[in-house]
Amino acid sequence: MNSAEALGSLAPERAQETPCAYSIGRRLSLLLAIQTVIGLGVLLAVIYGATTMLFSAKHDEELRSYSTVLVDVAREADAHGGEDEVRAKMAWIAERRPGTFVQLLRPDGSTFYRDAVTTFDVTKASSRGMDFNVPLSSGEVLQGRLVLDCSRDAETAKRMALLLVGAVLAGAALVGWGTFWRVRCSLRPLLDLAGQTKAIDARRMGQRLSLAEPVEELQPLIDQFNGLMHRVERTYAQLEGFNADVAHELRTPLANLIGHTEVALSRERSVTELEETLHSNLEELHRMAAIVNDMLFLAQADRGVKARRGAPVSLAELVQQVVEFHEAPMEERSLSVSVEGDARLPVDEPLIKRALSNLLGNAIRYADANSRLCVRITDTAHGGARLWVENTGPSIEPEHLPRLFDRFFRADAARCEMEKPHHGLGLSIVAAIARMHDGAPMAESSAGTTRVGFTLQAIS
Repeated sequence: MNSAEALGSLAPERAQETPCAYSIGRRLSLLLAIQTVIGLGVLLAVIYGATTMLFSAKHDEELRSYSTVLVDVAREADAHGGEDEVRAKMAWIAERRPGTFVQLLRPDGSTFYRDAVTTFDVTKASSRGMDFNVPLSSGEVLQGRLVLDCSRDAETAKRMALLLVGAVLAGAALVGWGTFWRVRCSLRPLLDLAGQTKAIDARRMGQRLSLAEPVEELQPLIDQFNGLMHRVERTYAQLEGFNADVAHELRTPLANLIGHTEVALSRERSVTELEETLHSNLEELHRMAAIVNDMLFLAQADRGVKARRGAPVSLAELVQQVVEFHEAPMEERSLSVSVEGDARLPVDEPLIKRALSNLLGNAIRYADANSRLCVRITDTAHGGARLWVENTGPSIEPEHLPRLFDRFFRADAARCEMEKPHHGLGLSIVAAIARMHDGAPMAESSAGTTRVGFTLQAIS
């Protein structure tokens, strides 16, 4: 199974492992229903309170006006017919006002008059009473008690309360259902995006998310996801190419090993011939080991491993140490080297030496014989440094420069024929070391002069 099939087969299983925590539609519906209950409840409670206050004000006004009438009637009856006339008038009024109760007491507490036709319980909470005084012509002041039957208004207020509670519940249910329906309609673009995302797998890496009608809140997410997929597609393509390049690079030494071994086993060989075969196989094994070690180093750099920086050191001194290591191949081609500039930075010395060695080795291979190499070190902004290795020789075509630091890339058409085979990871390692020091690789080539190098950043 290749990597594409593996990714494609694992994607559905991972999607099924994630449970649905909650529904946005249900949660919004519930929250808005609760908000509606609270809002409508407060509003309708205010309405109910205002209504009961109006009922109370109406009852008080009715009690005041009726008590005034009773006082006037009692005084007029007392003036014309005495106490018996007052009792007769009170009884006459009581017959025509069944919803009221009137009682008159003498100052000593004895009953002067009591309504005998009352049809309601004056002690209930639905009744409302008021005290008043009735002065008689004899100088005696009667203490009156007027009670009004408010049961109808109380029943009306009760029905109104039930109606308001039902309105609150019905409004909450209506808002909750409407919200749930509207949220589901509004979340339809998310469901479309989920369906589009589900259709993306390793065999359809080029597919992108899109909506027929752009949504302002979702567009940033779509753009970020599409950007992520673009980076994943590019990385996946690089990974596929890297795997193919690795297989190609390892196939040659393996084929050599197999061929040499088969030839050695085809007939009887002397000890000397067998030793030569073993020496040849050992060279191929060393080459394979170098490829594997370089790939492991690049894998660590790709995971974001940073360089272990020590005390600040002179980059010019490091260059001189690396130049001494390359004196023999330089003498073979009659090359000289000069070092210009210097900078002191805290760096990982072994890694910087390895990067410099790769750059110098690359420059020595492709430089014109009897030419001069130049290593330039300059300062950059924010306390960093830039290091170039310059050589004179065939120029690199502009279309090859962006890929110069790719793994296993060789611009053979733009370079001189190599004297020894190399597996094409040297400049990739230079770029990785630069990134481990928060820098970046650089390359320029024109008019027979090629400069390849990298930048280093100071510790922030």
